[in-house]
Amino acid sequence: MLTHEQQEALTRVGPGTPMGDVLRRYWFPVTASSALDAGRAMPVRLLGEDFSLFRTHDGVPGLVDARCPHRGASLAYGSVNGDGIRCAYHGWCFDRDGACREIPSLAGAAADDRAIRARIRVRAHRVEELGGLVFVYIGPEPAPLLPRYDLFVWNSVLRDIGRALLPCNWLQIMENSVDPVHLEWLHGHHLAGVRAAAGAPAPTRYRRRHAEIGFDVFPHGIVKRRVLEGGSHEDDDWSIGHPLVFPVMVRVGTQRQHRFQIHVPVDDTHTLHFWYSCYRPRDGATAPPQGAVPVYDVPFRDERGAFLLDFVDGGDIMTWVSQGPIADRTREMLVDSDSGIVLLRRLLFEQIERVRAGEDPLGTVRAPEENVVIELPQERDKYGAGDAFLAESIAMSHVRYSPLHRQILALLGLAAEG
Repeated sequence: MLTHEQQEALTRVGPGTPMGDVLRRYWFPVTASSALDAGRAMPVRLLGEDFSLFRTHDGVPGLVDARCPHRGASLAYGSVNGDGIRCAYHGWCFDRDGACREIPSLAGAAADDRAIRARIRVRAHRVEELGGLVFVYIGPEPAPLLPRYDLFVWNSVLRDIGRALLPCNWLQIMENSVDPVHLEWLHGHHLAGVRAAAGAPAPTRYRRRHAEIGFDVFPHGIVKRRVLEGGSHEDDDWSIGHPLVFPVMVRVGTQRQHRFQIHVPVDDTHTLHFWYSCYRPRDGATAPPQGAVPVYDVPFRDERGAFLLDFVDGGDIMTWVSQGPIADRTREMLVDSDSGIVLLRRLLFEQIERVRAGEDPLGTVRAPEENVVIELPQERDKYGAGDAFLAESIAMSHVRYSPLHRQILALLGLAAEG
């Protein structure tokens, strides 16, 4: 159980808040590269602040604060001009560094045009693209390196990106990532009941009881381990495990399916959730060439507004959102199986103190030689079920909404459902 003050410190993400200061030391994906066309701008909200993300006509992305310093209209709805963004309201133009390049109403009419423009700036921020995602950094300089985690840089894989904007705080989603016991109930027993009622095949792999769970801190976050009933410490689920990557990712998957779940804090009560997936063909074969990585929306409510509960990710979303916009941790009752949640909160409080002391938080990368490819641990034979678990995890997940669904099944050597 947390006090109200402790909860506020961990959940609030705006400027000047303890956790907001920590999170601003990291890079965040805000959209897919394929969703940001050349010559276009789009609004982005991150950590309670609004920005204009744009791509110049020659393909270079930029990010500036959304508010135009003239009258406050949003630059996110402006037009791309040269290497900058032009406000739709009065045409003031700012380059990717935030400098004011033109005030049309003064141009050629005022001798002090240049002097006025020199006093006017918008905050500009760092933008980089990696693995089909657009990442931004809005924190203090010097900025850390954008971590080159393995899934973002692997060759010869097929990728797709699912997304959903969820009406709840980032922390209740991240806490789910260190709560392994929920798999046997939410994704096992509960999902089986929902699918059986609909006459659909039920999950067979998730219902095994957890005999032991464990958590180890490593340089990029927390490695999660489990022993299932009838298993041992020799199983991949324990001997390798898989990581929660600070501050907002978890790495999951099995065999030839690998995925980051990325939980981007939009503001205190909204989280942009990405499913970033890589699929590898069997036996070292080469995946077909892929151009732009497609992005697609994952629905979580039906036309009546009811939660969609007949797939794994829909069940997760229901539990996160139904806790409320910000879960009330002053009323919770934790037990021994919640040890991962306790560890995560302790580490988050530690990062608050590290940042206050002027230190880098956990998972920050600054050495280029350590950032060529950062390989992360992930069990290859999850649940000891081989292709059977792979097929089930594809059939009962968000992948059903992917525009590459059939291509994924063919690449993995799986039969199409239905």
